[in-house]
Amino acid sequence: MDTAMAQAVLTRDNGAAVGDNQNSQTAGATGPTLLQDVQLIQKLQRFDRERIPERVVHARGTGAHGEFTATADLSDLTIAKVFTAGETTPVFVRFSSVVHGNHSPESLRDPRGFATKFYTRDGNWDLVGNNFPTFFIRDAIKFPDMVHAFKPDPRTNVGDMARTFDFFSHVPEATRTLTLLLSNEGTPAGYQYMDGSSVHAYKLVNAQGQVHYVKFAWKTQQGVRNLDPKQVEQVQGKDFNHMTNALVEAIRSGNHPKWDLYLQVLAPEDLAKFDFDPLDATKIWPEELVPSRKIGQMVLNRNVDNFFQETEQVALAPSNLVPGIEPSEDRLLQGRLFSYADTQMYRVGANALSLPVNRPRVAVNNGNQDGAMNPGHTTSGVNYEPSRLQPRPQSEQARYSQLPLSGTTQQQKIHREQNFRQAGELFRSYGRKEQQDLINTFGGALAGTADEAKHVMLSYLYKADADYGTGVAKVAGGDLAGVRARPATLQD
Repeated sequence: MDTAMAQAVLTRDNGAAVGDNQNSQTAGATGPTLLQDVQLIQKLQRFDRERIPERVVHARGTGAHGEFTATADLSDLTIAKVFTAGETTPVFVRFSSVVHGNHSPESLRDPRGFATKFYTRDGNWDLVGNNFPTFFIRDAIKFPDMVHAFKPDPRTNVGDMARTFDFFSHVPEATRTLTLLLSNEGTPAGYQYMDGSSVHAYKLVNAQGQVHYVKFAWKTQQGVRNLDPKQVEQVQGKDFNHMTNALVEAIRSGNHPKWDLYLQVLAPEDLAKFDFDPLDATKIWPEELVPSRKIGQMVLNRNVDNFFQETEQVALAPSNLVPGIEPSEDRLLQGRLFSYADTQMYRVGANALSLPVNRPRVAVNNGNQDGAMNPGHTTSGVNYEPSRLQPRPQSEQARYSQLPLSGTTQQQKIHREQNFRQAGELFRSYGRKEQQDLINTFGGALAGTADEAKHVMLSYLYKADADYGTGVAKVAGGDLAGVRARPATLQD
């Protein structure tokens, strides 16, 4: 058979063959183009609609496929099958930068998203976290304000750290995470060279209905590598896709990146024993108080076939949970349960979870219907529940756990804030060079900030660690005597 004849012919979206894809139909040799040229019109229509709304945060992303293998039996903690020892679960991971836009350099200082979709036998579970184990705020009501403060000035579209610190001078709980951001950890050398964290506490529920609070952490097996400020300049001058390129090439060459998954566990009665609130997303659970253990390993072994269809359309949300895994009462997580799923429904549509990259590997059986771009093939007349014509029984095991409650509704701060201690411990954990890089970076970022906001921020750093605050004050041109006086009025 002729080779040309054996090749699949070019078609329009309705499957009809295209006769000429090089020339538009015109009225004669020199006449105007005809509206009846459906190939021309369809190509232009589809081109005009190639972009879906960009994510407000986490716009710049890189995705890859892989698998997670559970190595520990967690049946004493949860009924979730993903944690059955020896169970291998397909995964899709989307790494991302948080603040900057879709085509921004990957060398820019930013937290990095580390979001994993597990296609489990119970349905899809999304573990949506970051490379930092803590976050800047503890209440979701401040999330839009925080993002606006990080984004460029709406008048000029130019980034302005003075605006950022004007906001954070009112948010002392951000001190630890700002320390991470302004350290070299804010500029990772590659996605495979960074750890990941659930940030939030979740609840695991076992077959007896017993609840334990947990935090998840990914530990890279490639070693943690970050760029110092000079290296950032060198890398950005040569490759503004350095993190994506490193990951894609590692997978393509067969050097598949791996992460071990670790778990920290707290009994409900232990939450009250800490001098900070363990459900506060601005805090870590110190290893010496809550030791972690390895429960599995993830390997990324396949790049995406199509960036848009997979990495751009993947719809990750912490509300995608399975029986045996529930959200904690973390105030930030509670807001994310709504906002992430709502964002994906806005961006990708009501049927986003029917797309191949989002579709669970188990059957979906409910009365949700219609909406734009619905790919289903429903033949039943029963789109409601309960029904005797087509019963959809409920699973007793999938019932939510019970949480004892007391008190009244309120709008108040948490009781155990402890805003600065962990920031100081983080600073002291760095080596001398990393400390000096942090001091120089933080001081340079603060230098152009209005005096009041600058000195409030410096007082936070001084409260965390005197050497930290003193060093940054010198670089930022702060009034050191005034800075030293302020922490006395701050509550840890």
